[in-house]
Amino acid sequence: MLKLHKTMHKLIFTGLILLLAVFLGKTQDYSQSIWHIEAKNIDPNNYYGITLANGMVGLVSSTKPMQVQDVVLNGAYDYYQRGRVSNILKTFNHVNMDMIIGGIFVNERNTTNYRQVLDMKAAKLVTTFDVGNKATVKHTMMSLRHLPYTSLVMVEVTANEDVEINPMAVIEAPSHLQDVRNTYAEIDRPHVKVPLMSSMAKSPSGRLTVAASVSFIFEEEHGKTPQLIHEDWDYNRHLTKFYKQLKKGETYTFSVVGSTVSSATYNDPLNEAERLTIYAALERTERLLQRHVAEWEQLWQSDILIEGDIAAQKDIHSMIYHLYSFARKGTALSLSPMGLSGLGYNGHIFWDTEIWMFPPLLMLQPEIAKSLLEYRFERLGAAKQNAFSHGYDGAMFPWESSSEGSEDTPVWALTGPFQHHISGDIGWAAWKYYQATKDKSWLATRGFPMLKDIADFWCSRVERNGVGKYDIKNVIGANEWQENIDNNAYTNGMAITCLRYADQAAKALGIAPNPDWLHVAQNIPVLRFPDGTTRENATYNGEEIKQADVNLLAYPMTIVNTKEQIIKDLSYYEPKMSPTGPAMGFSVLATLYARLGEVEKAYQLFNKSYLPNQVPPFGVLAETAGGTNPYFATGAGGTLQALINGFGGLEITDKGVEQIYKPVLPKAWKKLTLKGIGQEEKTFEVK
Repeated sequence: MLKLHKTMHKLIFTGLILLLAVFLGKTQDYSQSIWHIEAKNIDPNNYYGITLANGMVGLVSSTKPMQVQDVVLNGAYDYYQRGRVSNILKTFNHVNMDMIIGGIFVNERNTTNYRQVLDMKAAKLVTTFDVGNKATVKHTMMSLRHLPYTSLVMVEVTANEDVEINPMAVIEAPSHLQDVRNTYAEIDRPHVKVPLMSSMAKSPSGRLTVAASVSFIFEEEHGKTPQLIHEDWDYNRHLTKFYKQLKKGETYTFSVVGSTVSSATYNDPLNEAERLTIYAALERTERLLQRHVAEWEQLWQSDILIEGDIAAQKDIHSMIYHLYSFARKGTALSLSPMGLSGLGYNGHIFWDTEIWMFPPLLMLQPEIAKSLLEYRFERLGAAKQNAFSHGYDGAMFPWESSSEGSEDTPVWALTGPFQHHISGDIGWAAWKYYQATKDKSWLATRGFPMLKDIADFWCSRVERNGVGKYDIKNVIGANEWQENIDNNAYTNGMAITCLRYADQAAKALGIAPNPDWLHVAQNIPVLRFPDGTTRENATYNGEEIKQADVNLLAYPMTIVNTKEQIIKDLSYYEPKMSPTGPAMGFSVLATLYARLGEVEKAYQLFNKSYLPNQVPPFGVLAETAGGTNPYFATGAGGTLQALINGFGGLEITDKGVEQIYKPVLPKAWKKLTLKGIGQEEKTFEVK
């Protein structure tokens, strides 16, 4: 009897804690949390969703209760809807849900107290709302970090009166998917029943097959779970539902797991999606959640902490969260400017990866950075074919790359044939990876083959017109508003840098370098105006520029390396920066000013690099101030570099990640901590 009383007391206490948690979940103030972003005053007509992603599957949030706007599948590209070039593939909206509560079909018009909170530390989005006076719903969604193709949705329904609920797991096919086929099956064992609702379709051109599969996870023991009803509707709508009677005050919980894959990864995507869903369903909710949170906890061991400015800290965590979400270790997949947040820039891979997003990832998560370079290495053959097609030696990487590594820039954009600095950008990143990791095996098998072919490309690309006149003509530089110009500062600087790095890489491996590499590097010109200011190109005369070009020779390159020259170039080009240019132009200026010790000027530009670009309700970043194309992961990468390499004073050298510049701290901050940096996971503090 005593044991029974103790058990009853424990149950009552647990119930009170759960009720308190529900109450707090509705009222908790997250304004002082550095890990939570609350969407306030949600306007469906001015809503830019937050992305939950694990490097493979991106789920973009919606204002519609329990639904997502898009599901983006990394590594899968096809031709559809948006012109003549490939696009990253939107797959089935397979984690959508509908629900009828007390006869009310839940939608945007009949819910109140609608609230969405992103928990960045655990990478989950919690949405809560009331349906009249009938019930309160808590919906938690995540793209599972440990299972790259699988997502988890957890649902709690608390009845405010005696009520019947009718939840539905829904798979919806976007209109571009063709030949949609739906199936339903139940795997019944003595200990468990696994319902499997699945859909398969062709990508728009028929090139790929894509599949998705979902299942419920119930807390009731086998034989007492709700009776499921499967319905295959028109308009590519596919659902499984159940009914449940709830008493007033009762909370009912269940989960939905779903997996999606394509034939870009598996020859048999339907069966594989179902196997992955079965695995997740039988792991069950608690284990899935524990492993997902543990993976993110490990990622967050590398972090940037700002003391004394909660708003800035929250913003920086959002940037790191997105970069971590859009990529993962152990793959050969890269980062597009918009990550897995939608079809921005068609999901293609640009210089944005190597110059803007790769550096902070290299210092925070070297293994993720390694994946980005593996993407380039696996497409080295395509880059060599591209060089051959243009009459050059070595490897000429495409300006826009998707699955095959051939040129995917739209034909109307001249950047495809002429923005050649991308090859140098990739070579720069390869050497930086070796410097940061000292992985000589990687250098021998991956880094040097790329650097060698890139160096050979530059040797064939220059026009040898005499000493100091190995010109690189007819290019587009970082400032894309000046097209088909000669001897662009950024392009020439990156060619020089890459040729030097190829020479260093050969020597590090005990290989005799091609003597032409350094010979060419010594003869590529960097033009100057009569007063000594670096000239952006041979015909540049002070026009407004889209973004930093010349200033990149001082950072991330070291072609310009004296304080006097850095200041001269900054003074000339900063006023010429367009206010409508992309965010990373301002962040590189912030980095340089911080290194010069002009901390408040750096802080002003740091804020300018992202604050005007935030859009409601989560503050996700658009490419430009006032823009509407989030999430611009490139800008996040630039701003993080301003923190790490500017205020933090870090640089990647032959000795690894070092603090070689004097760190500085804006007056608005009390302390800056760079945690878990590099292979050695060092901590740097700026007080």
